[in-house]
Amino acid sequence: MVVPAVSTPDVVVIGMGPGGEEVAGRLADAGLDVVGVDERLVGGECPYWGCIPSKIMVRAGNLVGEAHRIPGSAGISRVHPDWRPVVRHVRAATDDWDDKVAVDRFTGRGGRFLRGTGRLTGPREVTVLHGDGDAETVLRPRRAVVLAVGSQPTAPPVPGLAGTPYWTNRELIEAAELPESLLILGGGAIGLELGQAMQRMGCAVTVVEVLPRLLSREEPESGDLLMRALTTQGLDIHTGTEPASVTHHEDRFTVTCRRGERLGAQRLLVAAGRRVELDRLGVGVLGLDTAARALPVDERMRVHGAQGVWAVGDATGKGAFTHMAMYQADIAVRAILGQGGRAAEYHAVPRVTFTDPEIGAVGLTEAEARAAGLAVRTGQTDLAASSRGFVHGQGNEGFVKLVAADGVLVGATAAGPTGGEILGLLTLAVQTRTPVEDLRATIWAYPTFHRAVGEAVRALDGSA
Repeated sequence: MVVPAVSTPDVVVIGMGPGGEEVAGRLADAGLDVVGVDERLVGGECPYWGCIPSKIMVRAGNLVGEAHRIPGSAGISRVHPDWRPVVRHVRAATDDWDDKVAVDRFTGRGGRFLRGTGRLTGPREVTVLHGDGDAETVLRPRRAVVLAVGSQPTAPPVPGLAGTPYWTNRELIEAAELPESLLILGGGAIGLELGQAMQRMGCAVTVVEVLPRLLSREEPESGDLLMRALTTQGLDIHTGTEPASVTHHEDRFTVTCRRGERLGAQRLLVAAGRRVELDRLGVGVLGLDTAARALPVDERMRVHGAQGVWAVGDATGKGAFTHMAMYQADIAVRAILGQGGRAAEYHAVPRVTFTDPEIGAVGLTEAEARAAGLAVRTGQTDLAASSRGFVHGQGNEGFVKLVAADGVLVGATAAGPTGGEILGLLTLAVQTRTPVEDLRATIWAYPTFHRAVGEAVRALDGSA
């Protein structure tokens, strides 16, 4: 029988993704004895399989897409995409999926790191299972437990899918070779970003989305814009299409849909959402529902009904974004250290889909605002028309849409070549509840894409 080692640090952080690493590092900086626990790589999804490597792929695809826009605007171009330099850049950025630099960064701040699966085994007890399960460490923190476990890719219950070698974003990011064809289940941000990048690099891409439009959680205009742009660029997109079964035979996937379509490809990417594994985390010992989608937290990131337990990031259900995890991490650190400061607010959460055109959005959509019973006004302007043609040819399609109520913006979308960058000023306006009258009085530089914001503000006057 193996006798587990027992330790009593000040703080235990389960999950060392962006939020967990931030919490653990800052608390260690403050002089606390902090143990960080993770079974995978310190840094989490973002630097190894998410934000950073995926944007390397997106950037490569965008370069190819931009080169294709040269004819008719600036001369002649011949484009020959090559996946090999993309693979090299991804592997360099991820250190070949080695987290030694990240671990050293944390331990250099005074923290201790344990590689293993952390599980709550008591209200203030964490048991870490190491390696093959032959060794355990029991941690009984004196001050706090922080749950920052992130989320995992989930697969829909399509018959036959579970027995196939399908990809999630992780396998795609690690792929050394570009497949000849790729079929994607899911028309959300992950599927569309990676799908467009792969198509531009020479892979035939088919997207299957169950719901009637792409980016179903965003404004309908965003999904419509991407449908036009992506199909024009060569992606085969099927919306309102439900897979009925999946088979894999001789290095080829076949998806049979309920309406009878049979779609095939060499590889299958499942990009149909993510889940937080609360049962695996052991939250039942806190009296919480292990089948819930997220942990209930207050405005200081304290888990309801669990004294001395905090949560940050995906596990809180407030948005699976690195910037959300970092925002919540700051609040949790201040709460644990007793420093006070502003509590969490979620009325101005920004989100960007890094397709081309890029979709940046913040706050409520028009439908969400109306469902909340707000007296809504909307204003919208076409980006290409607003630019007055200063960008000729393809590539300047898009729009700015504003959602206002009670004299302030409650939501906004900026779609176009720099949608995510335009979003910055809109996020600030929604966050600070800047009066629409002040936005109307603002001088917007010409010629810029963000000038479309000013025109959309003026369009609010004529909305219902």
